[in-house]
Amino acid sequence: QVQLVESGGGLVQSGRSLRLSCAASGLSFWIYGMKWYRQAPGQEREWVASIFPTNGGTDYRTSVKDRFSISRDNEENMAYLQMYSLRPEDSAVYYCYVRYSGRDLWGQGTQVTVSS
Repeated sequence: QVQLVESGGGLVQSGRSLRLSCAASGLSFWIYGMKWYRQAPGQEREWVASIFPTNGGTDYRTSVKDRFSISRDNEENMAYLQMYSLRPEDSAVYYCYVRYSGRDLWGQGTQVTVSS
């Protein structure tokens, strides 16, 4: 059974940093692209960042491009989202995502709250 488990969220002040982790199990992790999404209260879930399996290339939504960094450790089956210079508008539940066997798989999410 494929499972994604996020961790690392919390309450931080504006301008501080957090690193989110996503532990993946039940799949050949190294062949899958991984993504992070987030969802704020009353808003739709939005894509944040992607990391590709082959060359480790990355992509970011514009609002986080110079502040967030996605990475992966294929030995440990882990994906990470390092977030710098956090802003109140970054507050949301952050989800790890993988497209596996034609299905969208999500973790349970981890809450990030940024106070002003």
